[in-house]
Amino acid sequence: MKKNGILGRFFLLLCFLFLYTPILVLVVFSFNASKSKAVWAGFTLDWYVELFHNDMILNALWVTLAVSALAAFLSTIMGTAAAIGFRNLKRRSRNVFMTINNIPLTNADIITGVSMMLLFLFGVAAFNGSLGQLLGVKWNMGFVTLLIAHITFDVPNVILSVMPKLRQLDPNIYEAAQDLGDHGFHAFRSVILPEIMPGVVNGLIIAFTLSIDDFVISYFTAGAQTQTLSMVIYSMAKKRVSPEINALSTLLFAAVVILMVIVNLRQASQERRRKMQQAALTAHS
Repeated sequence: MKKNGILGRFFLLLCFLFLYTPILVLVVFSFNASKSKAVWAGFTLDWYVELFHNDMILNALWVTLAVSALAAFLSTIMGTAAAIGFRNLKRRSRNVFMTINNIPLTNADIITGVSMMLLFLFGVAAFNGSLGQLLGVKWNMGFVTLLIAHITFDVPNVILSVMPKLRQLDPNIYEAAQDLGDHGFHAFRSVILPEIMPGVVNGLIIAFTLSIDDFVISYFTAGAQTQTLSMVIYSMAKKRVSPEINALSTLLFAAVVILMVIVNLRQASQERRRKMQQAALTAHS
């Protein structure tokens, strides 16, 4: 048992080294005074200063965060509503719709990206024809098409996150709320939503993560005037990635770590409070 414990810890250490060594290298070289990725020339914060003066990177970051936040929010609403609708279908119909929902998840990103690009090009051509002349406006691929594409591949992931919580839900709970005088959306908000909230939050986080990380679909649907952060990094990779990207990646990684620490501390505090309440109820009884 002891040998297995030592081997297990060693294997776990190797896994963590494999996962986090590249990030550690990136963090270290974000403080390197040289642009070289192989030679350490001393400690500096210049790249962090230059990062906030680089309009191209900041604009790409703003577009990435804006698209990711909007796509995550809208896809969470749409995915939660769709999951509830799927849950209320008959089993055979639900299986058919869930199979359709899984198609975008198993599709290669390049297929989804090219198909969305062709759809948007057709829509742009149709809109800029007689309809565009009638309205006196023109529509081109850009932020809106990018947002629609992100919502499209985020919604199926939200549905898959919410469905397990709906399966765990008592099917009679909504009727019980109606019997007690609670009706309509208020009954959903006060009875159903709190029960499925963990799945909704997980779907929101997954949608935001997928959107902020996407490159292939964004590359085909963003148009010529809009660039996400991944597209800017890809364009730099053809020559040399700017050290400002190391600084930006370090800040994003630090923000994620801080967020995870806060979430875990909050969960630990809630668990500790719950145990104290249970202990107080036990002592009182």
